[in-house]
Amino acid sequence: MENAKKKGPLAGIKVLDMSRILAGPSSTQLLGDYGADVVKIERPGMGDDTRKWGPPYVRDAAGNETGESAYYLAANRNKRSVAVDISTSDGALMIKALAEKADILVENYKLGGLKKYGLDYEAIREVNPAIIYCSITGFGQTGPNAHLPGYDLMAQGYGGIMSLTGEPEGAPMKVGVGIADIMCGMYAATAVLAALRHREATGEGQHIDVALVDSQIAWLINEGTNYLQSGEVPKRRGNGHPNIVPYQVFAAKDGHLIVAVGNDSQFARFCDIIGLAALADDPAYASNIKRIENREALIPMIEAKMGAMEKQALLAAMKAANVPCGEVNDLAEVFASDQVAARGMVVEMQHPHSMVKLIGNPVKFSQTPVRYRHAPPLCGADTAAVLKDWLGEG
Repeated sequence: MENAKKKGPLAGIKVLDMSRILAGPSSTQLLGDYGADVVKIERPGMGDDTRKWGPPYVRDAAGNETGESAYYLAANRNKRSVAVDISTSDGALMIKALAEKADILVENYKLGGLKKYGLDYEAIREVNPAIIYCSITGFGQTGPNAHLPGYDLMAQGYGGIMSLTGEPEGAPMKVGVGIADIMCGMYAATAVLAALRHREATGEGQHIDVALVDSQIAWLINEGTNYLQSGEVPKRRGNGHPNIVPYQVFAAKDGHLIVAVGNDSQFARFCDIIGLAALADDPAYASNIKRIENREALIPMIEAKMGAMEKQALLAAMKAANVPCGEVNDLAEVFASDQVAARGMVVEMQHPHSMVKLIGNPVKFSQTPVRYRHAPPLCGADTAAVLKDWLGEG
């Protein structure tokens, strides 16, 4: 039992990772963090496209750039890399042999992209009926757009999140990271785990169809349901909230901070701190629904008061009064914080070229803690070892 705890909750599960870029790799990295044996299939001499998506690049011990990008490191730890040319008959046969041993296969080829190599779900199911085969595409396996390629930016645009992001009078704005890819990867990982549970109960494998655009639409959350209930198209509000006021970023004299007033009593204490105590009893602002109605008049008054005050003094006063508030950190401040250190959100791993720092897994298991076993591998570095472990070759 103790050994199983050390290996992780997915110890013994074999994952064949035929994905690249971000959605699929982030999903399979999560499975690897949970203890699965993840084998990443890559093109010989080329590898995952993101290996070259820099700068910055990993530097060797002498400080020289190696050509391995930081972007690639972000989603490929706890994996082993096998270099296979699937366009050849021998390569396709190798994939089938590996798939026969796998519990899970994750791929993000365009619709029908693997069928021409005999590696689509129907073909793989013939050699392994119990396999869980997860396909990640831009628009899914069905629908009029199924044939179109999928990119994070296009998913953010098509799925509506860009229409909600940015300043009211500005252009639609993408989120600062590939959030459509990342969330699609999260949905894929949870779907795979659910399918594993189903297989345990029934012995049945299955095909999972996950799309970037579907995933992005799913996490429109309150703004999506606001529209479905009202029929009114939401507007961009910058850092403002559609249903709570004041709940946004404000500028102090020496920087920015967040105010997240969630109820009327918090609003009263907030107003007292910034010298607008009378507003708490003003019928135009005393309740959240009135603050929403009168947002355009209220926010400039708050901005004027906070703009003349020091950021740290404001934060200290609001925290003392239990008014929700917070810093707007840059990444240097994030990764230097005591909280990040306490939570283990930066980890160091020995990469083939040098020690590298990576973002830690946020999940804290009490019995089966996440282990960082493999640094993001070089392309094809583990081919011989995997063929021996999985197929008994060599």
